[in-house]
Amino acid sequence: MLLSIPDGKKSFKINGDKMTPGISISNSEVGLASLSVSAFILRLVCTNGMVAKTEISTSYRHVSIRILTELPQVFERVADGLGKQKDRLKLSLESSVTDPLLTIGNLNRQFALGEMEKSAVEWAWPQEMGRPCFM
Repeated sequence: MLLSIPDGKKSFKINGDKMTPGISISNSEVGLASLSVSAFILRLVCTNGMVAKTEISTSYRHVSIRILTELPQVFERVADGLGKQKDRLKLSLESSVTDPLLTIGNLNRQFALGEMEKSAVEWAWPQEMGRPCFM
């Protein structure tokens, strides 16, 4: 089970892009995974949504009662961390890339993409190179 709760009251814009922060809670119906709480920021671009990964998360084994006592603090930590995530997104969106193909090559190496993945990224670049999108 995954429950994602966006907070529309705290939506913001960076360079005209609307962003909505929220909290995700996941749990296993059959007890194979732990209960997890994490933050996200949903970025709406055209009709696609991008959810930014966050380092603010926690998980608990089902046999633990810690979740009952720590959940309020977990929600508070996750909510506080969203401000840092907002600042990172702002910096990223306001940073220009002078040589996109070189940057793509560096990212391909950094993330150890295979040949098929590299080919897909290189094919996609002309399709997604930053043309304005209309909603």
